[in-house]
Amino acid sequence: MGSIDVPLVAIPTSQLAAGRIQGWAAGAHAVADTYVAALRRAGARPVLLTAPEPDPAPEVLAPFAGLVLAGGGDLDPYHYASWQDERVYGVERERDDLELALVAAAVDAGIPILAICRGAQVVNVAFGGSLHQHLPGALGRSAHGDPTSGVLVTHGVQVAPGSRLATAVGTERLGSCTSIHHQGIDRVGRGLVPVGWSDDGLVEALEAPEAPGWLVAVQWHPEITAASDHEQQAVFNAFVHEARRCAALV
Repeated sequence: MGSIDVPLVAIPTSQLAAGRIQGWAAGAHAVADTYVAALRRAGARPVLLTAPEPDPAPEVLAPFAGLVLAGGGDLDPYHYASWQDERVYGVERERDDLELALVAAAVDAGIPILAICRGAQVVNVAFGGSLHQHLPGALGRSAHGDPTSGVLVTHGVQVAPGSRLATAVGTERLGSCTSIHHQGIDRVGRGLVPVGWSDDGLVEALEAPEAPGWLVAVQWHPEITAASDHEQQAVFNAFVHEARRCAALV
């Protein structure tokens, strides 16, 4: 789990297709620099995980004091629905399988989890919840960005008083959250509690108050602006604080 002061934090990667990186005939695994930078500012040492992973999820997590689930393509609707919207994109089944297994293992072990955008959706599905497969089509909402064209949207999020998220950011109203997603939380998973909402009523944050470990899942991307926005960086700071506590218990 690294040292108590600098805990090891696991981040599963996205799979990049062959040719995505110039000069590489094979594919690649990647996580955006902004996640790594935000975690390092908070005092963690991030380590990238790749799928498929041959070892059981509890063994994979054994060296780590925290788990971060980053953004990316859509979760395969196979995991929560009997049909697939034609606008579902970027599915990586091997990443889905790894992340769903890691969530279950981390919850069982009491390892802190910070889940972001796609990661929040993975957490919800791991707890038995479901997703809106395309927000504009399902709810007429188009104010959360467009990942297929790279359009970012900034909006406010109301945070539940007394929640872990409110404690982390020090406010019950985040005025500048950056979103780029076309899917969202539909049926909330068992054991999860909504603790953040955008002004159009979409669930923007989830927690698992009865789980043995700290879990915060946010639908927006705090890492994008964390370098200049202390409230967004505070999400990572709170997570790493919990990871230090986890490392100290070993």
